[in-house]
Amino acid sequence: MSESNSKDGFSISRRSFLKTFGTSAAVAATAQVEAVAAELEKANKEKIIGPDAVPITLHVNGNPIQLQVEPRVTLLDAIRNMTPLTGCKEVCDRATCGACSMFVDDKLVYSCSMLAIEAQGKKITTVEGLAENGKLSKVQEAFIEQDALMCGYCTPGFVMSVTALLRQNPRPTEAEVRHACSGNLCRCGTYPRVLQAALKAAGVSKTAKTEMISYAKLA
Repeated sequence: MSESNSKDGFSISRRSFLKTFGTSAAVAATAQVEAVAAELEKANKEKIIGPDAVPITLHVNGNPIQLQVEPRVTLLDAIRNMTPLTGCKEVCDRATCGACSMFVDDKLVYSCSMLAIEAQGKKITTVEGLAENGKLSKVQEAFIEQDALMCGYCTPGFVMSVTALLRQNPRPTEAEVRHACSGNLCRCGTYPRVLQAALKAAGVSKTAKTEMISYAKLA
Protein backbone atom coordinates (compact mmCIF):
# COMPACT_ATOMS: atom_id res chain seq x y z
CA MET A 1 0.00 0.00 0.00
CA SER A 2 1.48 3.34 -1.02
CA GLU A 3 1.68 6.13 1.49
CA SER A 4 1.89 9.92 1.34
CA ASN A 5 4.84 11.28 3.37
CA SER A 6 5.25 14.85 4.61
CA LYS A 7 8.40 16.65 5.70
CA ASP A 8 7.34 16.52 9.37
CA GLY A 9 7.17 12.74 9.26
CA PHE A 10 3.36 12.50 9.12
CA SER A 11 2.10 9.80 6.81
CA ILE A 12 -1.34 8.49 5.85
CA SER A 13 -2.38 5.68 3.59
CA ARG A 14 -4.85 6.19 0.74
CA ARG A 15 -7.18 3.69 2.37
CA SER A 16 -7.14 5.53 5.69
CA PHE A 17 -7.78 8.83 3.96
CA LEU A 18 -10.75 7.51 2.00
CA LYS A 19 -12.14 5.74 5.04
CA THR A 20 -11.90 8.87 7.18
CA PHE A 21 -13.35 11.08 4.45
CA GLY A 22 -16.21 8.68 3.77
CA THR A 23 -17.09 8.42 7.46
CA SER A 24 -17.11 12.20 7.85
CA ALA A 25 -19.33 12.65 4.78
CA ALA A 26 -21.74 9.98 6.01
CA VAL A 27 -21.96 11.60 9.44
CA ALA A 28 -22.64 15.01 7.87
CA ALA A 29 -25.28 13.59 5.52
CA THR A 30 -26.98 11.72 8.37
CA ALA A 31 -27.05 14.86 10.47
CA GLN A 32 -28.69 16.79 7.63
CA VAL A 33 -31.31 14.08 7.08
CA GLU A 34 -32.09 13.94 10.79
CA ALA A 35 -32.42 17.72 10.93
CA VAL A 36 -34.83 17.75 7.97
CA ALA A 37 -36.82 14.87 9.46
CA ALA A 38 -37.10 16.72 12.76
CA GLU A 39 -38.39 19.84 11.03
CA LEU A 40 -40.93 17.82 9.03
CA GLU A 41 -42.11 16.03 12.16
CA LYS A 42 -42.54 19.35 13.92
CA ALA A 43 -44.47 20.81 10.97
CA ASN A 44 -46.71 17.76 10.72
CA LYS A 45 -47.50 17.85 14.43
CA GLU A 46 -48.58 21.46 14.10
CA LYS A 47 -50.94 20.60 11.22
CA ILE A 48 -52.63 17.55 12.76
CA ILE A 49 -56.34 18.23 13.24
CA GLY A 50 -58.92 15.76 14.48
CA PRO A 51 -60.04 13.04 14.30
CA ASP A 52 -62.70 14.55 16.55
CA ALA A 53 -64.94 17.36 15.35
CA VAL A 54 -63.35 20.79 15.18
CA PRO A 55 -64.91 24.26 14.85
CA ILE A 56 -64.86 25.81 11.38
CA THR A 57 -66.42 28.85 9.76
CA LEU A 58 -67.70 28.74 6.20
CA HIS A 59 -68.73 31.85 4.27
CA VAL A 60 -71.76 30.67 2.32
CA ASN A 61 -73.88 32.94 0.14
CA GLY A 62 -72.48 35.99 1.89
CA ASN A 63 -73.08 34.73 5.42
CA PRO A 64 -70.66 33.16 7.93
CA ILE A 65 -71.76 29.74 9.16
CA GLN A 66 -70.10 28.19 12.18
CA LEU A 67 -70.02 24.40 12.30
CA GLN A 68 -68.45 21.54 14.21
CA VAL A 69 -67.18 18.97 11.73
CA GLU A 70 -64.74 16.10 11.62
CA PRO A 71 -61.83 16.86 9.28
CA ARG A 72 -62.99 14.08 6.93
CA VAL A 73 -66.37 15.74 6.23
CA THR A 74 -66.77 17.05 2.70
CA LEU A 75 -68.04 20.49 1.82
CA LEU A 76 -71.13 18.87 0.33
CA ASP A 77 -71.99 16.95 3.50
CA ALA A 78 -71.30 19.92 5.74
CA ILE A 79 -73.61 22.28 3.85
CA ARG A 80 -76.32 19.81 2.88
CA ASN A 81 -76.56 17.99 6.22
CA MET A 82 -75.63 20.71 8.71
CA THR A 83 -77.34 23.79 7.26
CA PRO A 84 -80.78 24.53 5.77
CA LEU A 85 -79.16 24.76 2.31
CA THR A 86 -80.13 21.51 0.59
CA GLY A 87 -80.05 22.64 -3.04
CA CYS A 88 -76.81 20.84 -3.79
CA LYS A 89 -77.40 17.13 -4.19
CA GLU A 90 -75.36 14.05 -3.35
CA VAL A 91 -75.81 11.57 -6.18
CA CYS A 92 -72.61 9.80 -7.23
CA ASP A 93 -70.33 11.08 -4.44
CA ARG A 94 -67.46 10.38 -6.85
CA ALA A 95 -67.08 13.69 -8.72
CA THR A 96 -68.65 12.33 -11.89
CA CYS A 97 -72.23 13.63 -12.05
CA GLY A 98 -71.99 17.33 -11.14
CA ALA A 99 -75.13 17.40 -8.96
CA CYS A 100 -73.15 18.81 -6.03
CA SER A 101 -71.59 21.70 -7.99
CA MET A 102 -70.93 24.94 -6.11
CA PHE A 103 -68.83 28.04 -6.60
CA VAL A 104 -65.78 28.33 -4.37
CA ASP A 105 -64.10 31.69 -4.88
CA ASP A 106 -66.20 31.97 -8.06
CA LYS A 107 -64.74 28.73 -9.40
CA LEU A 108 -67.07 25.83 -10.19
CA VAL A 109 -66.17 22.78 -8.07
CA TYR A 110 -67.58 19.38 -7.15
CA SER A 111 -68.26 19.88 -3.45
CA CYS A 112 -68.23 16.12 -2.82
CA SER A 113 -64.49 16.18 -3.56
CA MET A 114 -63.51 19.05 -1.29
CA LEU A 115 -63.15 18.92 2.48
CA ALA A 116 -65.19 21.44 4.40
CA ILE A 117 -62.17 22.37 6.48
CA GLU A 118 -60.31 23.34 3.29
CA ALA A 119 -63.07 25.75 2.28
CA GLN A 120 -62.53 28.06 5.23
CA GLY A 121 -61.74 31.62 4.26
CA LYS A 122 -63.19 31.11 0.79
CA LYS A 123 -66.33 32.56 -0.79
CA ILE A 124 -68.84 29.74 -1.25
CA THR A 125 -71.97 30.08 -3.39
CA THR A 126 -74.65 27.40 -3.62
CA VAL A 127 -77.56 27.31 -6.04
CA GLU A 128 -79.66 29.15 -3.45
CA GLY A 129 -77.15 32.00 -3.49
CA LEU A 130 -77.74 32.76 -7.16
CA ALA A 131 -81.04 34.49 -6.34
CA GLU A 132 -80.80 38.11 -5.20
CA ASN A 133 -83.30 39.72 -2.86
CA GLY A 134 -85.71 36.85 -3.41
CA LYS A 135 -85.56 37.16 -7.20
CA LEU A 136 -84.36 34.16 -9.18
CA SER A 137 -81.46 34.55 -11.58
CA LYS A 138 -82.05 34.49 -15.34
CA VAL A 139 -80.70 30.96 -15.50
CA GLN A 140 -82.99 29.74 -12.73
CA GLU A 141 -86.01 31.40 -14.37
CA ALA A 142 -85.10 29.91 -17.76
CA PHE A 143 -84.90 26.41 -16.30
CA ILE A 144 -88.42 26.83 -14.91
CA GLU A 145 -89.84 28.35 -18.08
CA GLN A 146 -88.30 25.66 -20.30
CA ASP A 147 -89.26 22.86 -17.91
CA ALA A 148 -85.61 21.82 -17.82
CA LEU A 149 -85.97 19.33 -14.99
CA MET A 150 -87.57 15.99 -14.27
CA CYS A 151 -86.68 14.38 -10.96
CA GLY A 152 -84.69 17.52 -10.12
CA TYR A 153 -81.63 15.89 -8.61
CA CYS A 154 -79.28 16.99 -11.37
CA THR A 155 -80.92 20.40 -11.88
CA PRO A 156 -78.91 22.43 -9.31
CA GLY A 157 -75.66 21.22 -10.86
CA PHE A 158 -76.79 22.13 -14.37
CA VAL A 159 -77.90 25.56 -13.17
CA MET A 160 -74.48 26.16 -11.64
CA SER A 161 -72.64 24.97 -14.76
CA VAL A 162 -74.73 27.15 -17.08
CA THR A 163 -74.28 30.12 -14.73
CA ALA A 164 -70.52 29.61 -14.77
CA LEU A 165 -70.56 29.50 -18.55
CA LEU A 166 -72.61 32.68 -18.97
CA ARG A 167 -70.37 34.57 -16.58
CA GLN A 168 -67.45 33.90 -18.90
CA ASN A 169 -69.33 33.82 -22.18
CA PRO A 170 -72.66 35.72 -22.12
CA ARG A 171 -73.71 34.52 -25.59
CA PRO A 172 -72.47 30.97 -26.08
CA THR A 173 -73.10 28.69 -29.02
CA GLU A 174 -74.90 25.38 -28.70
CA ALA A 175 -71.58 23.56 -28.80
CA GLU A 176 -70.22 25.71 -25.99
CA VAL A 177 -73.27 25.00 -23.83
CA ARG A 178 -72.85 21.28 -24.40
CA HIS A 179 -69.19 21.47 -23.49
CA ALA A 180 -69.92 23.50 -20.34
CA CYS A 181 -72.47 20.89 -19.22
CA SER A 182 -70.36 17.87 -20.13
CA GLY A 183 -69.49 17.31 -16.47
CA ASN A 184 -73.16 16.98 -15.50
CA LEU A 185 -75.26 13.84 -15.86
CA CYS A 186 -79.04 13.65 -16.15
CA ARG A 187 -80.35 10.14 -15.69
CA CYS A 188 -83.84 11.26 -16.77
CA GLY A 189 -82.56 12.47 -20.14
CA THR A 190 -83.73 16.09 -20.07
CA TYR A 191 -80.65 17.37 -21.92
CA PRO A 192 -82.65 19.06 -24.72
CA ARG A 193 -84.57 21.16 -22.20
CA VAL A 194 -81.38 22.09 -20.40
CA LEU A 195 -79.90 23.29 -23.68
CA GLN A 196 -83.03 25.34 -24.40
CA ALA A 197 -82.91 26.89 -20.95
CA ALA A 198 -79.24 27.80 -21.27
CA LEU A 199 -79.75 29.48 -24.65
CA LYS A 200 -82.87 31.31 -23.42
CA ALA A 201 -80.98 32.67 -20.42
CA ALA A 202 -78.27 33.85 -22.82
CA GLY A 203 -80.79 35.44 -25.17
CA VAL A 204 -79.72 33.16 -28.01
CA SER A 205 -82.24 31.79 -30.50
CA LYS A 206 -83.53 28.33 -29.71
CA THR A 207 -82.22 25.36 -31.63
CA ALA A 208 -84.19 23.46 -34.21
CA LYS A 209 -85.94 20.27 -33.11
CA THR A 210 -83.69 18.06 -35.20
CA GLU A 211 -80.60 19.61 -33.63
CA MET A 212 -82.07 19.04 -30.17
CA ILE A 213 -82.65 15.35 -30.89
CA SER A 214 -79.12 15.06 -32.22
CA TYR A 215 -77.75 16.55 -29.00
CA ALA A 216 -79.83 14.19 -26.89
CA LYS A 217 -78.34 11.21 -28.69
CA LEU A 218 -74.82 12.46 -28.18
CA ALA A 219 -75.23 13.28 -24.49
